[in-house]
Amino acid sequence: MRIGMLTGGGDCPGLNAVIRAVVRKGIDAYDDEIVGFRDGWRGVLEDSHGELTIESTRGILPRGGTILGSSRTNPYKRDDGVQRVRDTFEKLRLDGLIAIGGEDTLGVANRLHQDGVHVIGVPKTIDNDLGGTDVTFGFDTALHIASEAIDRLHTTAESHNRILVVEVMGRTAGWIALHSGVAGGADVILIPEIPFDIDEVCRLIRRRHARGRYFSIVVAAEGAMPKEGTMSVAQTGSVDEFGHPRLGGIGYALEREIEQRTGYETRATVLGHVQRGGTPTAFDRVLATRLGLAAIDAAHAGSWGSMAALHSTKVEMVPLADAVAEVRHVPVEEYRHFDVLFG
Repeated sequence: MRIGMLTGGGDCPGLNAVIRAVVRKGIDAYDDEIVGFRDGWRGVLEDSHGELTIESTRGILPRGGTILGSSRTNPYKRDDGVQRVRDTFEKLRLDGLIAIGGEDTLGVANRLHQDGVHVIGVPKTIDNDLGGTDVTFGFDTALHIASEAIDRLHTTAESHNRILVVEVMGRTAGWIALHSGVAGGADVILIPEIPFDIDEVCRLIRRRHARGRYFSIVVAAEGAMPKEGTMSVAQTGSVDEFGHPRLGGIGYALEREIEQRTGYETRATVLGHVQRGGTPTAFDRVLATRLGLAAIDAAHAGSWGSMAALHSTKVEMVPLADAVAEVRHVPVEEYRHFDVLFG
């Protein structure tokens, strides 16, 4: 078979492990030819590709990012996008394509499958917000980076009696904020799923001061929002091809509000893209490898329109539609379970 492969959306630790697994098993076990598209769906639209071999993918397992490059290109934003995808498939004599990405990349894959294009998905996102799977590769690495940063900020906060606000990634799902906050002993954790009350945030910080703890760590997902009318948060107004607004700024808004309302010195740290970069953890390398192996097996089984997913400890194939049906949010009851640790 001739199989295409692409990586779309934000870069993510473990992408290269998936690429390596597909190439190694595709060539050695099935005698396949693997075509790598550059820069996500843009590469398919523009027929920008290169042959992937065992030699060209040697040594990439521990590397962060993606050797194929990535973009947030949406074929369905082009009038002739689907036809251009079909033309590329025909020109390159592809039997199918493995798309590695998050909700946007796999959303395109699902629509293409419905339009008759042979596609299989592999879930990736540091946000851990894809349906159909218990966990996505990249999340564990991002969690470790955020947790380590919080640990380091603790010492500065305590030394200077400051309130430190840590803004982590998480557009609509607060998995990184919740888990890194709990792991790092944060005193306040704010997630997109639950609009926060700034007065309650300040109450928890004041309570710590009353108990003789003159510093606090506040962890906020980038998509965390205050209850309506309680405080203002600046928005850029710009959106990508999938309609997502550019987020960021909640950390600095909280810095301003907390200092004004409590009188305590407050500083914000935005971790930003550092959470997505660097070497993947062992867990993410193994999970990404397992998902890549499952994807190439599924291609040979003719399981088009499916996605490799982790269920408990097993990797299984699920319909692509299940992955993109809705965002996998932090359940409110899970967040409330940690309430006793705040403040």
